[in-house]
Amino acid sequence: MLVEVCANSLESALVAQEAGADRIELCSELGVGGITPSYGLIQMVRERLDIPVHVLIRPRSGHFTYSDLEFEVMLKNIAFCVENGVDGIVSGVLLADCNLDEERTEALIGASRPLKFTFHRAFDWVPNPKKTLQQLEALGVDYILTSGLETSAEKGLDLLNELNAISEKNIVMAGGGIRLDNCEKFKAVGLRAIHLSGTSFGNELPISEKIPMNSSTHLREDQIAVTNLEKVRQIVRSVK
Repeated sequence: MLVEVCANSLESALVAQEAGADRIELCSELGVGGITPSYGLIQMVRERLDIPVHVLIRPRSGHFTYSDLEFEVMLKNIAFCVENGVDGIVSGVLLADCNLDEERTEALIGASRPLKFTFHRAFDWVPNPKKTLQQLEALGVDYILTSGLETSAEKGLDLLNELNAISEKNIVMAGGGIRLDNCEKFKAVGLRAIHLSGTSFGNELPISEKIPMNSSTHLREDQIAVTNLEKVRQIVRSVK
């Protein structure tokens, strides 16, 4: 069974390799589901690891329907990854109704070749997962990362098993809440790949009296924060 570790830093990537992981998915900000890591991190991980490195191409947190500018950034990031010798791309795009955006996903796959391509957990928002799996197979996707449309892969195990049974070309990879106490369940039903972070917390500092830097205001999945033209314009005029 293939074991992919979602690594959020160079340290995490090195630990995953030492632990025997088959490959990593490199990303930043696990707390929002992951976003594209920095160029420096991509380069250093590629230089230091011997196992395959797949990079998440997601320009921001929130939903998976992107503006033209966001999509342009995604293509630029893929081009950087191809040029710098990573092994795979993890990405995907949905339409506003959460159905698969075939046109844009196909463009991402084309830009990624000859690298492997994983359609990420945007899959867990689609209304018809079996139809979407067939669409992704037709597009040439290599892996589909999914929790079976549930809050954890263990809860979605029945659907994962069904998707795995009908998959002809791509590999259904279970991800979401996979731990030591449940990992063998996925192997038992015949799944060929699992995805996990395996994280623990450390490097604690005494900051209980400091003001918080995390902003719950910006943690929205149904809306995207963008700089407002009039707000900034009025402030600029006011202070200038």
